[in-house]
Amino acid sequence: MKTNSTKFATKAIHAGQHPEETTGAVITPIFQTSTYSNSKLGESKGYDYGRTINPTRKALEENLAALENGKYGFCFSSGMGAIQCLITFFKPGDHILVTNNTYGGTYRLFEQIIKNYGIEFSYVDTSDIKETEAGIKENTKMIFIETPTNPMLRLTDLDALAKLAKSKNIYTCVDNTFMSPYFQNPLDFGIDVVTHSSTKYINGHSDVIGGCLITSNETLAERFKFFQNSIGAVPSPFDCWLVLRSTKTLAQRMKAHNENALAICEYLKDNPKIQKVFYPGLPSHPQHELAKKQMRGFSGIISIELGSYEQAQNFCNALEIFQIAESLGGVESLVCHPVSMTHGSIPKELREKIGLSDGLVRLSVGIEDQEDLIEAIKNALDKI
Repeated sequence: MKTNSTKFATKAIHAGQHPEETTGAVITPIFQTSTYSNSKLGESKGYDYGRTINPTRKALEENLAALENGKYGFCFSSGMGAIQCLITFFKPGDHILVTNNTYGGTYRLFEQIIKNYGIEFSYVDTSDIKETEAGIKENTKMIFIETPTNPMLRLTDLDALAKLAKSKNIYTCVDNTFMSPYFQNPLDFGIDVVTHSSTKYINGHSDVIGGCLITSNETLAERFKFFQNSIGAVPSPFDCWLVLRSTKTLAQRMKAHNENALAICEYLKDNPKIQKVFYPGLPSHPQHELAKKQMRGFSGIISIELGSYEQAQNFCNALEIFQIAESLGGVESLVCHPVSMTHGSIPKELREKIGLSDGLVRLSVGIEDQEDLIEAIKNALDKI
């Protein structure tokens, strides 16, 4: 199928997938095998060992690459596995510039593991292109960003970042987990690599852990393929099949997440018990115009400031329908307290610098009935 002009929902259902040759099965089979038989010594059908290549995984990788408008896709057993593969491209003495409001697991990997191998990291507010440029050193090899960030929902100008990095021969990577390929395609702006925790919106059913890297850069793709095989952090065929099933409804799910989140924000924005609502889809968001420029929607993550840990705790405990849980992006609504959950590994001084307070709560808005979700939030706020 030609993917360069095909619309998103069609690509989601068909890219990388073909009727199975033996039976004509419409759905890509689960090729649950660790090895492949050669008809003769020295002759193979392009498959040798399950860690190296698997038909189900190959279909998913082609599908995700098409959704991000990239040429090459690589899937991993988790989002952190994907980032580990990415960082393996660099060497001792290299410097990587990182969004200062980054996911706690990414920060932990960089600071507590990768730094021990001689790679240097520093953290800046990449929403400020001047501060980003000022953070670049002679040995800077990559700028790694989240946009919107987790959980403060700050945006980085993708076009400006890509131009800055290319002028200095620096690679760029965007963690696009919060937006999904449906709402944002960083490669279209000149970004070199996109990574996802496919656990989240891409899979969307809270039943798979996974990650991916997408690029159109042939040099990076060759190395990622080598690292993927050598490190071996690959997803199972069944997990790949589940995610491939899920991408078929990605367009429809993301529309519902977005619509519900917008409706909830409209309810929350004037509530006296909420000190601040963080959501790029609100005109009050300082980067709302940038959001409209580089995103096709605003997704389903909302952060709210309640003023104190006690208020946040009371709100979470009183909230119905929304389940208190890690993660995000599933069809069911979740509520999270980042300081004590997803961002617990971030030092307090860094949390305070980016505005991540003890009173901040993050909502992952699901696709339940809109009125039920608003009623649940109203009832919880009434109790604090």
